[in-house]
Formats: sequence, structure tokens, C-alpha cells
Amino acid sequence: MSPAGPRPARPRAVREATSVGAMLQVRDLATHFATRTGTAKAVDGVSFDVHAGEIVGLVGESGSGKSVTGYSIL
Repeated sequence: MSPAGPRPARPRAVREATSVGAMLQVRDLATHFATRTGTAKAVDGVSFDVHAGEIVGLVGESGSGKSVTGYSIL
């Protein structure tokens, strides 16, 4: 408790971030790798938003670009 009395409760960060919009916006993400035989398009045209409080999972078959998508965002 501070000398001036109790402080008012502060809203949680999740509530503050929600009013701002998406915490992460990915638009038309493309990750290509140069190979000896040409360009390999690992990820091409991925877009999504992640809002505060949301849990997002990337699901797909082996080799579909899930890990490359995550690493590219990082």
C-alpha cells in the first residue's frame, strides 16, 4: 500500500492490447530458398492475425511450411 492510499486496480495487459487490434499481423508472407536447381518456395502468400488472448496453431502435413512460417516470423 502506498502512503497516499490504495491504488486503483490496473486493467490486465490483455484487455489493453485488445482495444488496439491485432498483436501480430502477417500479410502475404513469402520465404523462398535458392537451390542448385532453382528457387524453392517454402512459404508463399500466408496471411493471418493474432489478437490478444488468442491461441494459434499451425496445422498441416509434413513439409507444408509450418516451421518455416514460424521461423520467418521470428
